[in-house]
Amino acid sequence: MSAYSRRRAVATLSAAVAGGALAGGLPAYAQAAERGAGGRGRGPAPLKRAHAHNDYLHERPLLDALDHGFASVESDIWLVDGQLLVAHDEAQLDPARTLQALYLDPLARRIRANGGRVYQGHQLTLQLLIDLKTAGDPTYRALSEVLRGYGSIFSSATGGKVRRRAVTAVISGDRGARAPMEAEKLRYAFYDGRHDDINSGVPASFIPLISGNWNSSFTWQGTGTMPAAERNWLNLIVHTAHRQGQTIRFWATPDAAGEARDNIWRTLLDANVDWINTDDLAGLQTFLRKHDA
Repeated sequence: MSAYSRRRAVATLSAAVAGGALAGGLPAYAQAAERGAGGRGRGPAPLKRAHAHNDYLHERPLLDALDHGFASVESDIWLVDGQLLVAHDEAQLDPARTLQALYLDPLARRIRANGGRVYQGHQLTLQLLIDLKTAGDPTYRALSEVLRGYGSIFSSATGGKVRRRAVTAVISGDRGARAPMEAEKLRYAFYDGRHDDINSGVPASFIPLISGNWNSSFTWQGTGTMPAAERNWLNLIVHTAHRQGQTIRFWATPDAAGEARDNIWRTLLDANVDWINTDDLAGLQTFLRKHDA
């Protein structure tokens, strides 16, 4: 982010904050999930901040993340000959690895077995972040048709009102998905916004999540003390998004085990960032069980 862009964004966010007191804590819909996570269940409460980046690269997509208690998983999809295939790169495409086979069907089975929830005894809604790797408009249209077939498990929105179910699909990746999503009267998916969408007037019923590249906003990589100006900027982003009912996630945070990563993660917790992004399921599980109980 350029110095000019940052100054302009700071001015915009500061004006929004000046309009009222900063709202502490999570957005209302995230608070509901947090309260539900404390309910009775057969195992520990799920980790409400844990996001599995590129989840499909693990040995058991979805299942490994759920075994570690994650509340959000990420899947990249490609539209190929009418099928939604899961892969990071085009060279890794496999006709057997469809979105349905790796995520939707296992989720539907698990939710049926658990009485309507992803985690038995816990009301947390799982976030399924779907990153579109091919052109957004046709890929989303194909995805929308697929999600309708699983409508009983997916959160939906109509007329600005959200009906929350066991799983919430959030669409990221190619920005071409936005127009067909905005045109739908009944949606089974929501849009992953960027920092420019904060305080844009677009409601959380369409953009519930704001994601950004850590390195585009911050120079600090976890060594030493975070510069005060960057800490203030982080807090402003989070507070302003929360006032709009939106959650915050950063990708490309340092993810190699060690002191720097722990410092980054502690800083994200201190700032009340909603989602912590990682490829290291066990590492984040251990950290959050210790520091975010």
